[in-house]
Amino acid sequence: MSETRLEKDALGALEIPAGARHGIHTARALANFPLLGRPVHPALARAFGAVKLAALRTNLRLGYLPEDERADAMARACQELMEGTLAADIRVDALQGGAGTSTNMNVNEVLANRALELLGLPRGDYGTVSPTGHLNLHQSTNDTFPTALRVAAIHGLRELELRVLGLQEAFQDRERAFAHVVKVGRTELQDAVLTTLGRTMGAFAEALNRDRWRLAKAEERLRVVNLGGTAIGTGLAAPTDYIFQATDALRDITGLGLARAENLVEATQNADALVEVSGLLKALASTLIKICSDLRLLASGPQAGLGEVILPPVQAGSSIMPGKVNPVIPEAATQAAIMTIAHDQALTLAVSLGNLELNAFLPLAAHSLLESLDLLARACGLLRERCVLGLAADEARCRAQVENGTAAATALLPLLGYERTCELVARLDGRGLREAGIQEGYFTADQFEALTSPEAVGRLGFRKARP
Repeated sequence: MSETRLEKDALGALEIPAGARHGIHTARALANFPLLGRPVHPALARAFGAVKLAALRTNLRLGYLPEDERADAMARACQELMEGTLAADIRVDALQGGAGTSTNMNVNEVLANRALELLGLPRGDYGTVSPTGHLNLHQSTNDTFPTALRVAAIHGLRELELRVLGLQEAFQDRERAFAHVVKVGRTELQDAVLTTLGRTMGAFAEALNRDRWRLAKAEERLRVVNLGGTAIGTGLAAPTDYIFQATDALRDITGLGLARAENLVEATQNADALVEVSGLLKALASTLIKICSDLRLLASGPQAGLGEVILPPVQAGSSIMPGKVNPVIPEAATQAAIMTIAHDQALTLAVSLGNLELNAFLPLAAHSLLESLDLLARACGLLRERCVLGLAADEARCRAQVENGTAAATALLPLLGYERTCELVARLDGRGLREAGIQEGYFTADQFEALTSPEAVGRLGFRKARP
């Protein structure tokens, strides 16, 4: 048995490993684009399986392909790609010229050769099952690649939304657990007024809830696809009935609320919806950075810093400093969020560089968007599982800072008024606010406890004293 097979294209012939499911177009792409060193995102490959199956079913239903054993084999191959079992065969680099043609042809060749395997025929027998004549019938890279990208991104958005919800709920749990812990609130990193640790956690949760809502709305931006538009959106070389039915088939296969673009020419030229969705991912990234930064500050020290919360220790922090434990989970999540912001910049440039009837840089946009979805989903899951769920409060330290610092002074205004409170602060002489106030007769211990209680601190404003 030969170890290679000869395949031909418009540029000539190439020897392809006999056992490879890819063909000559993939082989040329592997040689031409040794850039990122990573194949296209597996979610994009799986989504391509759904797109190819939709096209196949539409062509079969309309009689453009015969209902025979070849059709069954091609359908099964598409299913396998959707399920991820052919993922290792989609090998072209994520960064490639040609607007994704190499990815489309890699998919076509793998599906054709897998169908041939199922039929018991040798790989490369394209007279029986053709990558272009059968698997790419009535299609173009320019409508299949953007459509597959949107399908993959919608699935990614749904997974990310679940992870954000999980993180939000973890902070809501900490909000309830810490509702009784009064602490110093800070503005511009300076002691300001009293708050509760529960309110801090609740603010994190509410910010994430807003991001989750944005993600849910972002799916709407991706549901409109240009499948059937072929090369530039005019439907060149595709029959009208196919154009009107292909998206319906894809909607049935994926269960997603997809719709064919009313203006296929416009939808083929422009990818601004990807910029919009990426911008919402950037917003979530900025939320995560803020939360992680705050967690690191609140846990700083722990003896010589704020030390108000205790992060779960997950690994030793130093090869030279004994006992040091670093906030590595918030740090890792922060880096994922920073990378997301970098991906947003790359995607924005890629989308804006489209020319005339097509954007040649969709492979970079696809890589950036799908990588960001993955990064944020993993970061949210990591932060929830290995940090927030095990987050603890140092209640004694929080209480000591309340009693000894000047942040509690504002809580005394309803009792003392502004002038007398300022007078008390000026007379501390190194004493804590609570100690000095009791000793100087400004208030009793019970009055101080009442004014700095979780109920008083958590109340919206203060209640007017009744005569």
